[in-house]
Amino acid sequence: MNLFNRNEIKPKPLAERVNKLKVLKLAEKVEKGPIDLSDEAWKSVRSAAARIRRARELGAARILTYGAHSIKNGLGPTMAALADEGWITHFATNGAGIIHDWEFALQAESGEDVHRYVMEGQFGIWEETGRYMNLSLLVGAMEGLGYAESIAATVDRGKITVPSLEQLRDAARESAESEDPAALERGAAALDLMTMIARGNLPKEGIVYEIPHPYKEYSLIWRLRRACVTQTCHPMIGHDIIYTHPVNFPAAVGRCAERDFLAFVASVANLKGGIYLSIGSAVMSPMIFEKALSMARNVAIQRGKAIGDFDIHVLDLAPSRWDWNGAGEPPVDNPAYYLRFCKTFSRMGGNMMYTSADNSSWIPALLEELRTRA
Repeated sequence: MNLFNRNEIKPKPLAERVNKLKVLKLAEKVEKGPIDLSDEAWKSVRSAAARIRRARELGAARILTYGAHSIKNGLGPTMAALADEGWITHFATNGAGIIHDWEFALQAESGEDVHRYVMEGQFGIWEETGRYMNLSLLVGAMEGLGYAESIAATVDRGKITVPSLEQLRDAARESAESEDPAALERGAAALDLMTMIARGNLPKEGIVYEIPHPYKEYSLIWRLRRACVTQTCHPMIGHDIIYTHPVNFPAAVGRCAERDFLAFVASVANLKGGIYLSIGSAVMSPMIFEKALSMARNVAIQRGKAIGDFDIHVLDLAPSRWDWNGAGEPPVDNPAYYLRFCKTFSRMGGNMMYTSADNSSWIPALLEELRTRA
């Protein structure tokens, strides 16, 4: 099998990229409103808020999963307020959600012209995003951090410290003599960084990258780290622009993403009496949720317990006229059957409500409703 050599790639400086999204303007637009929702959408806002309040009283999970467009719409500070005020206990996103968040924290801009840069052979091939995010994961894997935690730690610290080859060798040798799984994982992560050095992508002497993030107050991942609220990222190999960079090492991605997935399952295990919000994530959210719920129920059933009595609120722009609560699953000859995320969530045994609305109005409305009736 022939493999493409990423070391032939020549990333350009991120400062040369033309961006379509300016977080300062987006956040100002969200703050000023107006909130434009249909009567049906307002009904779902009130229902979700009531369930969040009840779940908080019960100490049950309040999980919010979101796609990248929630960040691209400037909703990072709004969602951070849901964490700061104790309404949401777990935030989960995909790889793109983390990338746009990080780029906003770094330069207050994100969102390249995909068509233009693909034609130029430059889409996603940017030095700072590729190098710093991948190194955050490589170093985070050694520190025992998850995917979202690793990137948030870089924003918080304002730097990435890459150990020297000698330090990495010592860590690998030490772990090889241990029977502790955590130590062995640290050694494996050290070998990942050694591989990057062997490929010529990192200096043998080690290096410290100083990376100030002047706009981190707009970063949801940084705000969640400061609030000590659980956050996870659930990427797929090859889906995100960081895979184009020579420093990308999917083994490190996997080490960090595994921790995030297991943290997600742990939250789902506490969903009885709780609520699951899926905001604009048509693929990642339903796919990880069904596996996590099955895993959590497997263990719960062994212990004579059940995971039920929870709400699932799904928000997206796609219209759906099907009564997912009352009519059950649509037949295969009905177009609603192929609204995959609704079909998946309707099978989970919770009370599912689907709403077609813009997240840039629905999420601020939810925060307003929670504050009004707190």
